[in-house]
Amino acid sequence: MLKGIPKQISPELMHVLMSMGHGDEIVLADGNFPAASNARILVRADGLDVCTLLRAIMHFFPLDTFVDDHAVVMAVVDPEADEPPIWSEFRSILSDAEGREVSLTPIERYEFYARSREAYCVIATSEEALYANLILKKGVVQ
Repeated sequence: MLKGIPKQISPELMHVLMSMGHGDEIVLADGNFPAASNARILVRADGLDVCTLLRAIMHFFPLDTFVDDHAVVMAVVDPEADEPPIWSEFRSILSDAEGREVSLTPIERYEFYARSREAYCVIATSEEALYANLILKKGVVQ
C-alpha cells in the first residue's frame, strides 16, 4: 500500500494514468456504455460510480489546457431533452480540481463511440445515471 492514493484507484488504474502521455484520452464509462467492445485497454471499476472515480482521478490527472475539448460528454439524443443532471456534477468536480471553470463539450453518440475506440483506456463503472460518459484529455504537469 501507498499513502495518499484514494482507495477507488486500483493498481491497474494507477498504472494506466501514469502510462498516459500528453494528449492521450481516457473514458469514464457508465454501466450502459459498451466498454469492452470499444476499449483498446479496459479497466473494470465495478461498484463505483463515475463521480466518485472522477474525484479520485482528478487528484493526479491534469487536463489538457491547449485544447477546448478536454472534457467531452455524449450528447443527448433527444434535442428537446434537458441536460443530464450528472453533467453539472462533472463540471463542478473538474472545476474544483483544476482551480478554474471547466466546460464540457457534447458530441454526437456515434462520434463519442468512435472517439472512445481511439482512447488510451476505457474505465467501466457501475454508474446508473444516463449520459454519464466522459472523455478526458490528459495535459501536462506544470
